[in-house]
Amino acid sequence: MRFTTGMTILRSLALFALAALAEIGGAWLVWQGVREQRGLLWVGAGFVALGLYGLVATLQPDANFGRILAAYGGVFVAGSLAWGMVVDGFRPDRWDIVGALVCLAGVLVIMYAPRA
Repeated sequence: MRFTTGMTILRSLALFALAALAEIGGAWLVWQGVREQRGLLWVGAGFVALGLYGLVATLQPDANFGRILAAYGGVFVAGSLAWGMVVDGFRPDRWDIVGALVCLAGVLVIMYAPRA
Protein backbone atom coordinates (compact mmCIF):
# COMPACT_ATOMS: atom_id res chain seq x y z
CA MET A 1 0.00 0.00 0.00
CA ARG A 2 1.25 3.48 -0.81
CA PHE A 3 1.05 6.26 1.72
CA THR A 4 -0.57 9.12 -0.12
CA THR A 5 -1.50 11.58 2.60
CA GLY A 6 0.17 13.16 5.58
CA MET A 7 -2.76 12.02 7.72
CA THR A 8 -2.05 8.39 6.84
CA ILE A 9 1.57 8.82 7.87
CA LEU A 10 0.55 10.56 11.11
CA ARG A 11 -1.87 7.73 11.87
CA SER A 12 0.85 5.18 11.20
CA LEU A 13 3.32 7.01 13.47
CA ALA A 14 0.70 7.25 16.22
CA LEU A 15 0.05 3.51 15.95
CA PHE A 16 3.80 2.83 16.23
CA ALA A 17 3.92 4.97 19.38
CA LEU A 18 0.90 3.18 20.86
CA ALA A 19 2.40 -0.21 20.01
CA ALA A 20 5.66 0.79 21.68
CA LEU A 21 3.84 1.90 24.80
CA ALA A 22 1.94 -1.40 24.97
CA GLU A 23 4.92 -3.66 24.27
CA ILE A 24 7.53 -1.86 26.33
CA GLY A 25 5.08 -1.22 29.14
CA GLY A 26 3.95 -4.83 29.06
CA ALA A 27 7.49 -6.16 29.16
CA TRP A 28 8.28 -3.75 32.02
CA LEU A 29 5.25 -4.97 33.98
CA VAL A 30 6.33 -8.60 33.54
CA TRP A 31 9.87 -7.60 34.59
CA GLN A 32 8.51 -5.90 37.69
CA GLY A 33 6.30 -8.86 38.54
CA VAL A 34 9.05 -11.45 38.18
CA ARG A 35 12.41 -9.74 38.75
CA GLU A 36 11.23 -7.23 41.34
CA GLN A 37 8.86 -9.79 42.91
CA ARG A 38 5.79 -7.58 42.70
CA GLY A 39 3.54 -10.54 42.01
CA LEU A 40 1.30 -12.21 39.50
CA LEU A 41 -1.02 -9.21 39.11
CA TRP A 42 1.86 -7.26 37.55
CA VAL A 43 2.75 -10.22 35.33
CA GLY A 44 -0.89 -10.60 34.24
CA ALA A 45 -1.19 -6.90 33.45
CA GLY A 46 1.99 -7.22 31.41
CA PHE A 47 0.53 -10.12 29.44
CA VAL A 48 -2.58 -8.07 28.67
CA ALA A 49 -0.48 -5.11 27.51
CA LEU A 50 1.66 -7.39 25.33
CA GLY A 51 -1.50 -8.78 23.75
CA LEU A 52 -2.69 -5.24 23.04
CA TYR A 53 0.64 -4.58 21.32
CA GLY A 54 -0.10 -7.43 18.91
CA LEU A 55 -3.55 -6.01 18.21
CA VAL A 56 -2.31 -2.45 17.64
CA ALA A 57 0.27 -3.69 15.12
CA THR A 58 -2.56 -5.08 12.96
CA LEU A 59 -4.10 -1.60 12.64
CA GLN A 60 -1.23 -0.23 10.55
CA PRO A 61 -2.39 0.92 7.11
CA ASP A 62 0.39 -1.03 5.34
CA ALA A 63 -0.62 -4.66 4.73
CA ASN A 64 2.89 -6.15 4.85
CA PHE A 65 3.55 -7.92 8.16
CA GLY A 66 7.31 -8.13 7.64
CA ARG A 67 7.62 -4.44 6.83
CA ILE A 68 5.54 -3.39 9.84
CA LEU A 69 7.47 -5.55 12.29
CA ALA A 70 10.85 -4.60 10.82
CA ALA A 71 10.06 -0.90 11.08
CA TYR A 72 8.58 -1.36 14.53
CA GLY A 73 11.94 -2.76 15.66
CA GLY A 74 13.44 0.71 15.25
CA VAL A 75 10.59 2.28 17.19
CA PHE A 76 11.11 -0.31 19.93
CA VAL A 77 14.82 0.54 20.25
CA ALA A 78 14.21 4.27 20.63
CA GLY A 79 11.12 3.75 22.77
CA SER A 80 12.94 1.42 25.14
CA LEU A 81 15.63 4.01 25.77
CA ALA A 82 12.98 6.68 26.33
CA TRP A 83 11.04 4.40 28.70
CA GLY A 84 14.20 3.73 30.68
CA MET A 85 14.83 7.47 30.99
CA VAL A 86 11.31 8.31 32.13
CA VAL A 87 10.49 5.31 34.31
CA ASP A 88 13.83 4.01 35.59
CA GLY A 89 16.06 7.10 35.55
CA PHE A 90 18.35 5.63 32.87
CA ARG A 91 20.69 8.14 31.24
CA PRO A 92 21.67 7.13 27.71
CA ASP A 93 25.12 8.04 26.47
CA ARG A 94 25.74 9.63 23.10
CA TRP A 95 26.10 6.25 21.41
CA ASP A 96 22.71 5.12 22.70
CA ILE A 97 21.22 8.29 21.22
CA VAL A 98 23.07 7.92 17.90
CA GLY A 99 21.95 4.29 17.67
CA ALA A 100 18.33 5.22 18.39
CA LEU A 101 18.42 7.95 15.73
CA VAL A 102 19.84 5.50 13.19
CA CYS A 103 17.02 3.08 14.04
CA LEU A 104 14.40 5.81 13.63
CA ALA A 105 15.89 6.79 10.28
CA GLY A 106 15.50 3.15 9.28
CA VAL A 107 11.83 3.27 10.28
CA LEU A 108 11.26 6.26 8.01
CA VAL A 109 13.00 4.58 5.07
CA ILE A 110 11.25 1.23 5.51
CA MET A 111 7.77 2.66 5.98
CA TYR A 112 7.57 5.91 4.10
CA ALA A 113 10.05 5.82 1.20
CA PRO A 114 8.34 6.32 -2.16
CA ARG A 115 7.60 3.02 -3.88
CA ALA A 116 6.54 2.32 -7.42
